[in-house]
Amino acid sequence: MMLPAEIERIAFVASPTPEASQALDTLVRRYGSVAPEDADVIVALGGDGLMLKTLHNFMSTGKPIYGMHRGTVGFLMNDYREDGLKERLHSAEATVIHPLVMRTLDADGNGHEHRAINEVSIFRQTYQAARLTVMIDGKTRMRELTADGIIVATPAGSTAYNLSTGGPIIPIGSPLLAMTPISPFRPRRWRGALLPDTAVVTVGVMEPIKRPVAAVADHDEVRSVHHVDIRMDHSIAMLMLFDPGHNLDERILREQFSH
Repeated sequence: MMLPAEIERIAFVASPTPEASQALDTLVRRYGSVAPEDADVIVALGGDGLMLKTLHNFMSTGKPIYGMHRGTVGFLMNDYREDGLKERLHSAEATVIHPLVMRTLDADGNGHEHRAINEVSIFRQTYQAARLTVMIDGKTRMRELTADGIIVATPAGSTAYNLSTGGPIIPIGSPLLAMTPISPFRPRRWRGALLPDTAVVTVGVMEPIKRPVAAVADHDEVRSVHHVDIRMDHSIAMLMLFDPGHNLDERILREQFSH
């Protein structure tokens, strides 16, 4: 995907915090603002939560999104500065990311479909550990995983919940997905797997009544699922913009050497 030849029309979105709201007022007065559908670029003011929400909201529009940090966690955001915004947008480096699509079947036989920028997580719903089967491209790879759950993460999401549970960091351009167990009980020594991003992951729930399980795509949750299919949706490409020298590749690389 290429950036527009001209970046003049900006749509601003902001989280509802005082810090982000103040920045929104200041920047709109200085640069103006148009409706997102008329914009050349969308500027998101907040933290990583707002960036994920913005990516979801404009996932299918092809609009490039540039974040400025006015929130708590800012891994996906650029530094906030009021001066030179249009110059920064013109010189920004683009990173293309693809979402995961999660398809589930619940206990009532209803199908659900949601997309995730970071990860799809499968969790136990009660005090009992989940008992899961794992299939890759239709072939059973793990007949039984007893654990609190399992994560399938994109490269962009590999530094988020996936990293916190002991999963690997994946460079943003790698054609890989991370599969990481959450507190595995059996097999104890299994620490997960790296999969090609063309893989179709199917997680089955072995005792859905006794040991109910929920599936979550970023922030969309489906409870009491019987099975979950996960794959990367290459038909959707989202364009994130970063200041030169601070793109997502550099941030992910830096994360691997942080203390």
